[in-house]
This record gives sequence, structure tokens and C-alpha cells, in this order.
Amino acid sequence: MSTVRNIAAIAKGMSITFGEIFQPIQTENYPDGKGPMRGAKFEARYRGAHQLQRDENGLEKCVACYLCAAACPSNCIYIEAAENTDELRISSSDRYAKVYNIDYNRCIFCGYCVEACPTDAITHGHGFELATINATNLVMRKEDMLVSIETLAKAPVEVTK
Repeated sequence: MSTVRNIAAIAKGMSITFGEIFQPIQTENYPDGKGPMRGAKFEARYRGAHQLQRDENGLEKCVACYLCAAACPSNCIYIEAAENTDELRISSSDRYAKVYNIDYNRCIFCGYCVEACPTDAITHGHGFELATINATNLVMRKEDMLVSIETLAKAPVEVTK
């Protein structure tokens, strides 16, 4: 009786396979797709490469409070703080992050750093091409993650009531 069941299971599996052979292919060709993301589509809650945001004046939002580093379960965020001066104003607060590194060799993209940030300085972007042969390229520095002023100028202004 078990031989009959095995043959029936194989026949059922093969019928599904042969049925799918004649169906049209539904594959999107990622590298050759259309648009700026070349065919890649993301959900709104996708957690990609981190971005350090700027305020409406172009100053950095990060105030070097270390809450993101404290919330990180994989201990991949390294921050060094420095004081703002009247001559050199980096952020609107008294302090700013002189060094802000995220080691993507260790990052698990959990989002705890984003949730812990009181100034919304760090967010997840939609960057997904992080693959590299050399592991030292996976340590992202502040300059790599900081949103450019040109991008800030192009962003739509949100009106709150």
C-alpha cells in the first residue's frame, strides 16, 4: 500500500511541475529594470542602509546623545562627540557627532537605533546594495550616511496643522 501512495505522490508532484512549465514566466529583471531603483520595489517599512538626517537649515540633527549606540543589540554603532562653537556650527545643539560609524558586518537592521533617537537623526533608507568583497568597506562613516544638502533642497516640504 505504501508503494501506491509513493507513486501517487510523485505523480501529483510531476503534474504540478508539468502544469507550471507552460505558464508564462513572471520574472522582473532587476539590474535592467526601469526607474531610479532599476526595477526594485520596496515596502514602506523596508529597513535599508542607514541615513543621517539634516534639519530644515541644513544642520545635522544628531546631537551625539549615544542613545542609538546604547539601544543597539549588536554593538555596531560607534560615536565620538564634539562641542559646537560659534564659528563652527555643525548641529543646532551644543554637541554634534564628530565620528559616527556603523559596522554593517555586525548590524542586524533591527531598527532599535531609529526608535531610540530622540531627534529623528538616524533613519533607515532604501539603500540595499551593500554587498562587497572587502569587509572593511562595510564600515559606513558619517560622510557616507549623511543626507546631502542638495537632496534636502529637493525634498517636499511637509505642512503640519
